[in-house]
Amino acid sequence: MKVILLSDVKALGKKGDLKEVSAGYARNFLFPKKLAMEATPGNLRKLEEERERQKVQAARDEATARQLAAQLDGLTLTFQTKAGEGGKLFGSITGKDIVDRIQQETKIELDKKQLNLPEPIKTVGEHEVVVNLYRGVKATLKIQVTAAEG
Repeated sequence: MKVILLSDVKALGKKGDLKEVSAGYARNFLFPKKLAMEATPGNLRKLEEERERQKVQAARDEATARQLAAQLDGLTLTFQTKAGEGGKLFGSITGKDIVDRIQQETKIELDKKQLNLPEPIKTVGEHEVVVNLYRGVKATLKIQVTAAEG
């Protein structure tokens, strides 16, 4: 029996895949749990329409991400904070601090998870941070950290 998966099923396939399964598996497991639907001509047509809609949406999302990347690429954010001997900061500059500053200066809202910042910035100087905006679309920010006087 051919079925269209409505969600990811371990050891069978991903959402939207067309799979051949036994009738008993489909009737007794996949259909009651709403994990799949029968692959009728009408359902196949709906699947194709949904895939087209997703392609259009993905293209729109990628175009938006490229525009954001153009705005963010080369942007320099300056942070002034207290620092001790050897340029070590009292505290650190986190992803949330960076996202908040981007929001203040450019009105672009990002999620801190989009920043490629393995650990908070803890030293004075210039640091580069990569922002993952979409699959394959990235922007690079410069973070300038200076020691505050006093």
